[in-house]
Amino acid sequence: MRHHPHCPPRGVAHHTRVAGHFGELLQGRLGPDGPVALITLPCPALAVRATWKPGPGLGLWQGARPVLSGTRLRQLFATLGLGRARGRLRLRADMPPGGGAGASTAALLATARCLSGGALSPEAEAALCLSLEGATDPLMLARPERTLWAPRRAVALGSLPPLPAIDVVGGFAGAGRPTDPVDMRFADIDDLVADWRRTATRAGFAALASESARRNHALRGGPDPAPVQAAGRRLGALGVVAAHTGAALGLIFAPGTVPPDTGQTLRALGLFGVVRFRAGGAA
Repeated sequence: MRHHPHCPPRGVAHHTRVAGHFGELLQGRLGPDGPVALITLPCPALAVRATWKPGPGLGLWQGARPVLSGTRLRQLFATLGLGRARGRLRLRADMPPGGGAGASTAALLATARCLSGGALSPEAEAALCLSLEGATDPLMLARPERTLWAPRRAVALGSLPPLPAIDVVGGFAGAGRPTDPVDMRFADIDDLVADWRRTATRAGFAALASESARRNHALRGGPDPAPVQAAGRRLGALGVVAAHTGAALGLIFAPGTVPPDTGQTLRALGLFGVVRFRAGGAA
């Protein structure tokens, strides 16, 4: 699929910021043979910032956290119909690559918005990311937590009830694990999605997120959410949220109930890059 946005004028720098997510509230298959679906947890505290300045030649700077390869950047230019890759691109990611916080999707979106001047629709952005990565997070949506998303198809499978406001404190456990777009080995969460649609309380949503994390860890391995959840019980957390294909682990709290030592507790469990943010609530 090719897109043909207007290329920004030569010599003018363009800046964008795309927020990531923090794991998934739910992720798995809709029935034993159904599609992979997820409900993301948007994270305004973690983002990728891009600055692109048109010009001859091609330069790419990313610091200590490379989230976009030169090959992928050239593919992006070609897919956008912009011809040979050129200009100077700087990317800065707050989240580690492969951590389950949307670094690769956010980097693609931020770069594409610089190159296109923000001319692409959310549907076109989703199709673009899918064509380049084979799977995509729904970071192009205004309220992604209200959508049941098929990451390997880049389409919405349905609308969801609003998520009540929650406070989340979390970090990353170990090395990143990039998403494999052909990986279908996820737990069946068809029942959890049905319960999600009927739930209206923070405690209910948090319990479902905890169960999704538990089921998928039992099937797939990766960072164990159990120690974090046990610490959360002592801290008064409602539940746990995890990256189902990454290293993010966090605790879900009712707003205003996060104990001051929560971050220290998570660091003592081996988590790094600890952040705190609020998600959900009124639009």
